[in-house]
Amino acid sequence: MDDKIIVTNRGALEAKYGAAGYRDIVSAVAALTATDKARGIVTRLVAIDDKAQMKRCRGKAVTDRKSASQNKRAIDAVFKALDPDYLLILGSIDVIPHQDLRNAAYEAGGDDDKLAYGDLPYACDEPYSTDTAKFVGPKRVVGRLPDLTGAKKPDYLVRLLQSAAAFTSRPPADYAPYFGLSTQTWRKSTSMSLDAIFGNDTRLRLAPPSGPSHPASFLRTRSHFINCHGAESDPTFYGEDSRSMPPSLTTRALRGKVSKGTVVAAECCYGGQLYDSVTLALDMPICQQYLGAGAYGYFGSTTIAYGPADENGAADLIAQYFLLEVLGGASVGRAALVARQKFVAQTGQMDPIDLKTLAQFCLYGDPSVQPVRMPTATRQLPSVEADKAWRVARRERRAALKATGEFLRQTKPTASKPAKRKTRSPTVKKALRNIARRAGISSSAGFKAFAVKAGPATPKIGKKAGAGADRYYVAVKAPAKPSSKGLNLGTAVVAKEAGNRIVGYRVYRQR
Repeated sequence: MDDKIIVTNRGALEAKYGAAGYRDIVSAVAALTATDKARGIVTRLVAIDDKAQMKRCRGKAVTDRKSASQNKRAIDAVFKALDPDYLLILGSIDVIPHQDLRNAAYEAGGDDDKLAYGDLPYACDEPYSTDTAKFVGPKRVVGRLPDLTGAKKPDYLVRLLQSAAAFTSRPPADYAPYFGLSTQTWRKSTSMSLDAIFGNDTRLRLAPPSGPSHPASFLRTRSHFINCHGAESDPTFYGEDSRSMPPSLTTRALRGKVSKGTVVAAECCYGGQLYDSVTLALDMPICQQYLGAGAYGYFGSTTIAYGPADENGAADLIAQYFLLEVLGGASVGRAALVARQKFVAQTGQMDPIDLKTLAQFCLYGDPSVQPVRMPTATRQLPSVEADKAWRVARRERRAALKATGEFLRQTKPTASKPAKRKTRSPTVKKALRNIARRAGISSSAGFKAFAVKAGPATPKIGKKAGAGADRYYVAVKAPAKPSSKGLNLGTAVVAKEAGNRIVGYRVYRQR
């Protein structure tokens, strides 16, 4: 039985690095496989463009490496045939692409992302689709070790594989000190997140005045939580106060200061974007600087992310859930899966902002790596017996997670598609005008209505899809003029209608 499957595209890697470069990568994979075996994990490498290997998995080989649908179908075939506990995607988006999920918030205006790219569908059994609502029931433990997009030498990817092979679980106390970073404007929200994760906010640094350089004593802690602004194809995160938006963290500021074993949750817009720094002649993305320095896991967003300024929601929650699971002893892959499931479970219905949040957050790192070592009875057993006990326990956890994912898929209502008709209720129209004015949006005409669709197993009562909202109204306002850093800093408003009246609303800031 294979415990971990590593999927890659051999042709894509050889096109980047040549046959010799690919051999270097395979050698590093072999070393990882050997260390996995010593830990009781059986690992196999599968090239999804290899016809013979895919035939054994009863799937079709990928012939177009850029095709999201071909890659999804191939990985589904591999997972169905081999049923691993861990799935590791090896390579950046020019090797195996992110999936191209449609961003409903784009239709509301003010959100520049037509698509919300991510690896969420690879964590789901459902067939290829661009509708995020199809993937609210993730079941698989998935992570990605991304080489540098556009790279010509395999050294960086080899280093990531070596880091995964050399990982060491540490006691919880090693992850108790943390590096917390926030804009001044989101101080309250970030303090709430840090209290939820660590029980205090004493190590929170605010930008401004902090950044982009930070004391090594902060950066060398192994738990990092970052709630700042990010921008497309930019190796910088930004702070914010009422007057300025100075850099809060940069790729260069991290050099030589990140400890091996660091785990990062970053809410920033584009904080998980794997842009082509080689062709663009830029510093590598912050997420890849962390990984290259020996970080075990980075959980971040590929596109514009959202969260409230003075409370927790959207990106705040999914990032919190990830770090909490890691600190509780989960592998980084299981932590990402549980974070996704908890995020879906915590809301009665998935509105367009919820769906985008779920779609865009990705885990970078070997999903089998367990940063925090928790005491267990099996550690007292002989190694062979301990390996068997760990495998049985892991399979039981996977079965429970699959059941949770299936329940969410079957029952969670979603709002991913525009409503066919506009509201006729004067009460709703008046409420939307009031909400728009309070949120600083010029007109209620900017709201786009989205219909609520019940989960497949939700009983319908008359024409209504069970309890909850009948529809959601979403408006995203971008500023008339971007900031000096080129950041749009938009505001999103989500209002919930039930029984021909607005029963609640939330205001989000673009991270």
